[in-house]
Amino acid sequence: MNCAHEGVDSLLNLYGRCDSVYPVRRKQQSLRLPRESLTQTLALIVLLVLGAMALAGPSGVLAWTENARALDHDQREIARLSALRDRLQNRVELLDPRHADPDLVGELLRRDLNVAHPDEVILPRK
Repeated sequence: MNCAHEGVDSLLNLYGRCDSVYPVRRKQQSLRLPRESLTQTLALIVLLVLGAMALAGPSGVLAWTENARALDHDQREIARLSALRDRLQNRVELLDPRHADPDLVGELLRRDLNVAHPDEVILPRK
């Protein structure tokens, strides 16, 4: 009995009743990937790319912290600029020609035009 052949002889070899000294050779597997394996590999690659984009993409998890930091910075800048705008708006209202604030007008004249009353004493700043 020759157990090196496929079929009944190889079944006998499984049960230990083969008297052949030749080992059973199996078919060598081809190096080509089957269609299912190729499809699964491509699906895995696509999932890994999507996962990487979800983690490190422009709207991913890592970008959330940077966006939150930028939002906080922008909100502080908006608050600072709003306060500056409010101060300038108040100053414009105080300088309205129809009803200007006399104290502010006098301050601006003295500062910008170097105007003073004859009885005033001017102390220079250092």
